[in-house]
Amino acid sequence: MYDIATITRNGLCSGCGMCAGLAKGDQPPIVMRESAAGYRRPEVVGPVDRDLAALIDAACPGANIRHDPASLEAEYHPVWGPLVTARLGWSTDAELRRNASSGGGLSAVLVHLLATGQIDYVVQTAVSPDSPVRNALAISTGRDDVFHAAGSRYAPSSPLEDIGARLDTPGKFAFVGKPCDVAGLRQLARRDPRVNEKVPVMIAFMCAGVPSYRGTSALIKAMGVADESKVTAFRYRGDGWPGFATARLEDGTTFTMDYDTSWGRILNRHLQFRCKICPDGIGEFADIVCADGWHCDDDGNPLFDEQDGRSIILTRTRRGEAILNGAVEAGGLMIEPLKLTALVHMQPFQARRKGLVVTRLAAMALTGKRRPRFTGLELARNARALGLKDTIKSFGGTLRRLIGKKQLD
Repeated sequence: MYDIATITRNGLCSGCGMCAGLAKGDQPPIVMRESAAGYRRPEVVGPVDRDLAALIDAACPGANIRHDPASLEAEYHPVWGPLVTARLGWSTDAELRRNASSGGGLSAVLVHLLATGQIDYVVQTAVSPDSPVRNALAISTGRDDVFHAAGSRYAPSSPLEDIGARLDTPGKFAFVGKPCDVAGLRQLARRDPRVNEKVPVMIAFMCAGVPSYRGTSALIKAMGVADESKVTAFRYRGDGWPGFATARLEDGTTFTMDYDTSWGRILNRHLQFRCKICPDGIGEFADIVCADGWHCDDDGNPLFDEQDGRSIILTRTRRGEAILNGAVEAGGLMIEPLKLTALVHMQPFQARRKGLVVTRLAAMALTGKRRPRFTGLELARNARALGLKDTIKSFGGTLRRLIGKKQLD
């Protein structure tokens, strides 16, 4: 069994918060805290009974990413997962399109779901009301709430931290999270029927990994801010596409940095280990998944020049397809077709990501680390397609990391 100590000690925790969310009582035995390394991690503060331990072992997305073949509603693409249709899209609300990180496709779907009464509220992540450089769980009940929560938050979040209480209360909600968050909730649904009753739609955004809060601090410092405590407003992206990392100080001074530098040279150097072995950055367990629909140069490389945003929108279930078509028919979303050959160029890292996983798991096995349980993801097929050079590089890099650290954050 993979208990919390095993999960955290072997670097498997994604910080989703589900284990704490399932721990009930006036004094729950598991709480989420910020670790010394700047990630969200569970802390066991009381006895964990057998039933809770078994539920965590089965549903934790850090320890498991498992498809149930019988439940798949679409043909499984070896790279892009269960796929009904691939499109590009953007919100017809000009303000929402600009404020969001990639055209507002995801936000447009949420606004449509709320406006049509298909859900009572949305569970998602937004800036913390207590700190401009921290994330917090957010509940959205209308367009303005969705607008406020829009935009990428390249830092730890635990959107499942209250899932047990959420399932106990009235109302239906859409859940928005990282691919691992959605995978965890989908796996919980196999054990708890209330999930499918309470959560009629799960939406993910493609994810390249979760940087620690140390990454945020490093970014703010690199932007030229001498004292992080003086920051009164901060955003990683948005207000344009891709938008700029922007920090505003209490005296009104503003500091900015372009996306290619902020993500490509700073934040992605602070990713948690679990993200390095992740086979699902594309939200395979979601009903709908969105991502940046980058324009590409003549060689097929993504361009990060400022433009009007557009979202890649993949539907993975009949429910997701129906919701998307409803948003288009209602006028909140514009769409156009997307070929998978173009998707490879727009999201090159995600296109090759699965191929990296097998050798990284082999490095974990060689160093005596417990590995997550991955099922139904076509990992071996992707590894064979990756090529010998990249395979050796991936294995060697992971091995050096594991040997060089006594404890994984």
